[in-house]
Amino acid sequence: MPASRRGSSAAFVLADDYNLVLAYLVSEPDPSWDGSYVTVVAPQSEELLVAVVRFRRPYAHMFGPPNDEVHHGHPPAGRGLAAYSASEIHHSSWLRQLERMNSVHPNHDRTRFMAARRHFVWTFHDSTFECIAEGFDLELRRGSIRSAMARMIEMLDDEAV
Repeated sequence: MPASRRGSSAAFVLADDYNLVLAYLVSEPDPSWDGSYVTVVAPQSEELLVAVVRFRRPYAHMFGPPNDEVHHGHPPAGRGLAAYSASEIHHSSWLRQLERMNSVHPNHDRTRFMAARRHFVWTFHDSTFECIAEGFDLELRRGSIRSAMARMIEMLDDEAV
């Protein structure tokens, strides 16, 4: 899973009841960068590497805190979750909480519930994105976050996976 760009990941989420798509700027180290300047990036900045992630069978998602300055306060940080990273959380307390909530359903099967879901986390400059889903498909494309939004909408219109 590609790491997000430091400073400005421009993360964007599009979701409905059955679909979930995430887009963000991918980290691309510049071998000629000498540290003496910054590159300002905006949603319309072009020729950037953008990841577009469509989740298969999304179940739940969160998008917001913590940011990179306090990500070490996030519970999985103690188990290796790093800033500007994309990770899968094994033995997820959030997934266990969702399973307990669902356990009141008369047809609930704990084994089946847990086997069909995984916990993914992307940490960005100003936010963190987390979701519970069966899996995901990733596209890398050149352009801007704005141009990726059109692709995200197309993905919502595609047959649900």
